[in-house]
Parts: sequence; structure tokens; C-alpha cells
Amino acid sequence: MGLLLKPVDRRCLAGLPSVTIMPAATITPSKLVRRRILCALNFLPVAIALALVVCAAQQPHSAQQPHSGMPRGQKHESRHEIDQLEEAWRNAVLKGNTAAMDSLLADDYMAITPNGTLQSKEQSLANLRNGATHFASIEISDRKVRFYGATALVTSRAEVSGTNASGDISGSYRYTRVYVRDEKGAWKIVSFEASRIREPGQPK
Repeated sequence: MGLLLKPVDRRCLAGLPSVTIMPAATITPSKLVRRRILCALNFLPVAIALALVVCAAQQPHSAQQPHSGMPRGQKHESRHEIDQLEEAWRNAVLKGNTAAMDSLLADDYMAITPNGTLQSKEQSLANLRNGATHFASIEISDRKVRFYGATALVTSRAEVSGTNASGDISGSYRYTRVYVRDEKGAWKIVSFEASRIREPGQPK
């Protein structure tokens, strides 16, 4: 009596006997699982790259502005606030208004004068109060305002007519003023630095 062999689908149960024995083509279930895992891993970097491209394309334009640190509408409002504070500073200096200046300056305010000396808030207010620093006119131009989170950096050109304890300080200057928003949401001046603009051949 002959032995009856039932054909078996080698694709599902590799390694079991069939009509034609092919040991070289035998694939165990564990090998098949590993092969499928390796195949999936080969496509994984491509899938991740495609996902990143899709996410970047769906980001709003405002999110691609790392230097602003704030939405466009809020940035416009803050720029308006800084412009008003710059004008308030100019008026306070011209009129010798120490009360207004006191509200503009942070307690740890520090200035670097054109001759390189440091000046605290108390010193700045004292010079304004006793007339040691006096401005007849200040004309501002070329103002630029940049925001970095809760910090605003202002650069401008100023045409100045005035005097201080050292004498006449009239001339053209470039200055940098730094504002920081405090815990109450108010902008305060924390730093100021001015440099005289000198024409070629002009004495220092």
C-alpha cells in the first residue's frame, strides 16, 4: 500500500512535506517575520521624510518667523507701543521731565555715553534734574525696531543740539536702546548706548 502525501501550500507553512521536496527553498516562520520587519524598516526613512515635508507645508507663514517671537498682529501693536515710548523719552529729555523719565527707565537701567562712561538710572535722572545735561533739540530718523520675545531692540539716528558737564554735545549720533517687557506687561528701558557719527577728517 503506497503512502498518500497531501500537497501543502509552501507559502503558508514552509518546511512541511509536499509532493516535491525543496529543502533549499525552505523559509521558517521566524525568518519570514524578520524579512518583513527588514522590508518595513527600509521604507521607514522615506515615510518619515514625507511626513516632515507635509508638516512643514501645513505650517502657517507666521510660524516661520523665528526672529519676531510673536504673531504679526501682536508685533504691530508692540511696534506702536515702542514708537510711543521713544517719543515719550524724547519729550522727557527735551523738557527735563524727570518724573516721566523715571517711569520709562528700569531700576537696573544702565547707559553707555558717547565718551564710554557708564551711567545708572539715578545718575541719568540727577543729570536731567540739575541741568547738567540739556538738549535744545533732538531730531530722530532711520528708526528700526526688532523684537526677540519680550525684548525690543531699537536703533536710530539722532541729530542733537545740546550741552552736558563736558561742554557742547551737538552733532549726529547713532544709538541703541533696549526695552524689556516686565512682569506687569509694561515696556521698560534697560540699556542705552550712543556713538557719535564722525565725518572723514573730523577730529575725535
